[in-house]
Amino acid sequence: MKVAIFGRYYNVTTPTSVETLVNYLKNQGIEAYIETEFYKLIDIENHNIKDYHKYKTFTELDASFDLLVSIGGDGTILRATMIVKDLGIPIIGINTGRLGFLATIQVDVIEEAIQDIIDGKYRISERSLLSVETSSGNKDIEAMNFALNEISVSRKNTTAMITIDTYLDDEFLNSYWSDGLIVSTPTGSTGYSLSCGGPVITPGSNSFVLTPIAPHNLSARPLVIPDSTEIHLRVNGREKQHLISLDSRIATLDNGTLIKVKKADFKIKMIDLLNESFLNTLRKKLLWGEDKRNL
Repeated sequence: MKVAIFGRYYNVTTPTSVETLVNYLKNQGIEAYIETEFYKLIDIENHNIKDYHKYKTFTELDASFDLLVSIGGDGTILRATMIVKDLGIPIIGINTGRLGFLATIQVDVIEEAIQDIIDGKYRISERSLLSVETSSGNKDIEAMNFALNEISVSRKNTTAMITIDTYLDDEFLNSYWSDGLIVSTPTGSTGYSLSCGGPVITPGSNSFVLTPIAPHNLSARPLVIPDSTEIHLRVNGREKQHLISLDSRIATLDNGTLIKVKKADFKIKMIDLLNESFLNTLRKKLLWGEDKRNL
């Protein structure tokens, strides 16, 4: 078994999480590799990880890896999907931030969770993604044209609202006059979309959600659509350009650009431990009343 370890940020629990994880994997005869940039980030910080300089690293993933462990919050897992891409490598997250919907392993139970994975005590949850294509051929988008949570369009450098002409399978739906529009997957329904009044959708649902951002018309409400739908968007407004975001990645497009959004032709595999579930996490999240954006 070969495990990749990925992270983006350093906090007080990072060294403990990394050392506990790597040592436990080694003791089980499992190869552990830390992503190069994450390794460098930890290396420049004040840590006391024993024999850290001997840890193996990787720059890119390939099919030889069996698992990726993300150390951080849900945002770190979103970034992890960019290196996993369509390789089909399952992902699980150690939560070193606030409670998340994706990063479910707490720091004090890392060894138990990893042993459960080794013993096969888990489920695979396949998560749909969105893909995007633009008539302008934007290089920033083409380089990584998919999103696990959402694709959104929004105004840029102005307080004025934008108009988003929206078509579903070539049939006109609406011209949203708003600050923007979110197209969300079920995974992303607990993130930005939820913050803007969208519904929570269970991960296995074959649906997407259109959620307007601060719409002018009170009749503009979130809409759940089949994930087989192809969505076409065109933005117009006072400014000549607008923003498009794919999860946390942002690019600028000229107004009038045709944006085509549809279901990606591959899925991301998330590992769900048997003692955790989406509904269990949802109950905790709503009970504790924490920020509902993915972190």
